[in-house]
Amino acid sequence: MNNIKIITSTTREGRKGIAVANWITNLAKQDSTYTIELLDLAQINLPFMDEPNHPRMQQYIHEHTKQWSKSIDEADAFIIVLAEYNFGFPAPIKNALDYLYNEWMHKPVAFVSYGGISGGLRATQMLKQVVTAIHMMPIVDQVNIPFFAKHIDESGTFVPDEALTKSANAMLKELERWSESLKAMRVK
Repeated sequence: MNNIKIITSTTREGRKGIAVANWITNLAKQDSTYTIELLDLAQINLPFMDEPNHPRMQQYIHEHTKQWSKSIDEADAFIIVLAEYNFGFPAPIKNALDYLYNEWMHKPVAFVSYGGISGGLRATQMLKQVVTAIHMMPIVDQVNIPFFAKHIDESGTFVPDEALTKSANAMLKELERWSESLKAMRVK
């Protein structure tokens, strides 16, 4: 069984992307081959990088870093629910990635991006450079949601159309394949 962590990318008050994160989390939980956990960066509340040692050394002094390390280390794969801010990715997701190094290595990552007309594609392309630098494997299959707010109903629930659900299911299957394939590289 693959342990997939779904990570939000925004922390601001009033954010709407949490509805997208809740949707992909609930969809992934429908398949019993996954263990799913949503890691909401707003709740985790990592401060701006405050560790004195390089993450490669894993000599963490702060409890928030030790907890973050444990959570990421136990994962087999990730889905980043990615907003696009000003043609790029939000700072909280970059900060969360920068806290660690070894814990991310040789694990696949998928993207569910959202935004305006581009659906978060520009942010995804930029973040792929970052995740490959920490030896993650970004998979090709992804979900891009243009004008995502039109899918959020009055109760704040994300309501996907058939194409988004089909795209998400294909992404999950591909993420599972990559996770299985890369397990041999993660043997310590």
